[in-house]
Amino acid sequence: MAHAEFRVCNGTQNLVGVAIGYRAAEGWITEGWWQVPASTCATLIEGELQSRYYYLYAEDAARGGRWTGDINMCAAENEFKIVGVQDCFARGYQQMGFKEYDTGRQGSWMVQLSDTPGTQESQN
Repeated sequence: MAHAEFRVCNGTQNLVGVAIGYRAAEGWITEGWWQVPASTCATLIEGELQSRYYYLYAEDAARGGRWTGDINMCAAENEFKIVGVQDCFARGYQQMGFKEYDTGRQGSWMVQLSDTPGTQESQN
């Protein structure tokens, strides 16, 4: 059986920075950055997934390409773990558009980032 986790695989030839958002006991959390080198994967959440919905934002460190969505959440320049998605700017953070992934309550989920517009998703 596959190891339970939420992972992101970088199908591009460049380093990609990834941030994740999810609902926790203390409210909405966003955290990052995971630096995911070309053609490798990173585990963002270890163990069985506790939520159904996860939110992802990623950017290509070399070319500035982005994988975004329409859910606004907070992020920071450097490593961060932020509680709450309101008033990002007022709290000194940036606001990014995160893409929603419905894991359908699977224990594991993998997102493949590729050069083509739109990210492919797959369960394992």
